[in-house]
Amino acid sequence: MLTADEKHAEIKRLYYETTRQTIQQDLAKALDLLKSMPSEEERERAAVYMDGLSQMRSEWGLAKKSNKAKSKR
Repeated sequence: MLTADEKHAEIKRLYYETTRQTIQQDLAKALDLLKSMPSEEERERAAVYMDGLSQMRSEWGLAKKSNKAKSKR
């Protein structure tokens, strides 16, 4: 069982090491870790990384859709 600090460190690692290819899996793993944190204070510490992962997923997802639309023209 991971401590809250270890969970926070893992979410932070996922944030810094994620790629376009791994963003879905990394975000899902980070979300599971976040859900397993017992207190709101602990979850708030990880919120900035969770927001960043979500933003990357959105941006990379939009770029992917945009590239598909351009290639169909």
